[in-house]
Amino acid sequence: MAAPLIFAALGGMFSERSGVVNIGLEGLMVVGAFVGIVFNLTFADSLGSATPWLSLVAAMIAGALFSLLHAVATITFRADQTVSGVAINFLATGLTMFLVKNLYDKGQTDRISVSFNKIDIPVLDQIPLIGKWFFANGYITSYIALILSGIVWYVVYKTPFGLRLRSVGEHPMAADTMGINVTKMRYIGVMLSGAFAGIGGAVYSTIISRDFSHATISGQGFMALAALIFGKWNPLGAMGAALFFGLAQGLSIMGGSIPFLKGIPDVYLLILPYVLTIFALTGFIGRADAPKALGTPYIKGKR
Repeated sequence: MAAPLIFAALGGMFSERSGVVNIGLEGLMVVGAFVGIVFNLTFADSLGSATPWLSLVAAMIAGALFSLLHAVATITFRADQTVSGVAINFLATGLTMFLVKNLYDKGQTDRISVSFNKIDIPVLDQIPLIGKWFFANGYITSYIALILSGIVWYVVYKTPFGLRLRSVGEHPMAADTMGINVTKMRYIGVMLSGAFAGIGGAVYSTIISRDFSHATISGQGFMALAALIFGKWNPLGAMGAALFFGLAQGLSIMGGSIPFLKGIPDVYLLILPYVLTIFALTGFIGRADAPKALGTPYIKGKR
């Protein structure tokens, strides 16, 4: 449950580190979830076992392209970033459901038959106690999400690209003075957010829900944004927060089979992830240090 949140939170980090607020992570995940399922249903017979992987690639491309709407509106035309993100969310939901109705003549897609299989990590799954907990019977996308968090941390904090990205989100005028193309870096940041969120949506739809409907992505994008803020715009912090929210989502689904949670009404378990998200933000948002230029359009030559 945490892997989709990790992917989307990492994507949001690229956008917001460049200075562009991305409330539209929810909509970008919706697009990724839709494309991942439709691609899988369309090409499963011809692509076989490669279908799930190529579904993620298709969702990544679709998410990046869809995020261009947000980039053009907020960077080129300097529209309000929050309003643009909300519009992306509404547009994604309406557009995908319109396409589902036209393609399948019903309110949801068919269920996919080809998806990722659970795997064991050789050697590591033999570690006493923790081996079976963390390295056995898991999905490879979960391990990729964890490894990718470390890679993104290195890129953001240890490479010239990461320095440029952070500079346009902290002080775009100073970055411009040093010859950094602020507009280009912000476009890259927003498109990366769309690509990662698209992957997150596809991971959720192809592994967890196995189909697409209006309720497939229901708040995961906002949870990813909350994880980003909770993690103080740091890739590793966002990963940790996403694991926390993923645990809450897992409990809402599997709580009935856990002995000490059996007596709790289902409705309380279902709202648990959202309640914990609110508590996390109210407890930590005041301490989080957002990029200084976050949400501020940049006009070359003006402060």
